[in-house]
Amino acid sequence: MKTAILCGGQGTRFREVSDVIPKPMAPIGPCPILWHIMKIYAAHGCRDFVLLLGYKGDVIRDFFLNRAGNTRAEPSRDDSNCLTFYQENSEPWQVTLVDTGEKAMTGARLWRGRRYLEGEAVFGLTYGDGVGNIDIGGLQKFHQSHGKMATLTGVHPPGRFGELVVKDSRVVKFQEKPQTTHYINGGYFIFNAGVFGRYLNDREDLVLEREPLQRMAEAGELMMYAHEGFWQHMDTPHEFELLNNFWKSGKAPWKIWK
Repeated sequence: MKTAILCGGQGTRFREVSDVIPKPMAPIGPCPILWHIMKIYAAHGCRDFVLLLGYKGDVIRDFFLNRAGNTRAEPSRDDSNCLTFYQENSEPWQVTLVDTGEKAMTGARLWRGRRYLEGEAVFGLTYGDGVGNIDIGGLQKFHQSHGKMATLTGVHPPGRFGELVVKDSRVVKFQEKPQTTHYINGGYFIFNAGVFGRYLNDREDLVLEREPLQRMAEAGELMMYAHEGFWQHMDTPHEFELLNNFWKSGKAPWKIWK
């Protein structure tokens, strides 16, 4: 399964880092969060990536051309967007870098990468700022089982506040920021290729999470794969620090590779 990754946003709530580098290049340990996301997919056998670039996309391009995991890549003779890793110890990945524009929104970015995706029966899509111990194989099987246009992964976000259980004004239980019980969109999508003809276009302000997904939901074409394990996005400096602390502990829950 080819996998597209949205890497073009400006990270406006993450200015401490995104003013210098794009958010997908923010380091978790020695490698950018983008590398971690790709390792999650590769652990499930998905090694063909289409990176949808925009803001500071040259930084991501430079990473893969010159120093991705101490390896280097070179452009394909047939298509300069496609990179081939040629050192013996390189990741067994194929990486295609697509410039989708500085200001394009998520739906437009996906549309502008369609050349590399619409020839597939299905393809994956995720954001460049969220990690989890997602069962990509289980997600694929679920998508194949229902025959609808799209599947998103539903996750439980961490709570923002501590939870109290109180009896007669006495706190009998305190839990600091427990995981919530409701689901939110955690990314890690699978789409049928028909999504391009029916729900997407080149309108620069097209937000995938608004009109396209809302229309799919109304048409009964959007399903949810429930993920009950770990998931964490990186939208603020606090979350950046949280993920790095997980990595430093040697117990990062999303590290499903050896």
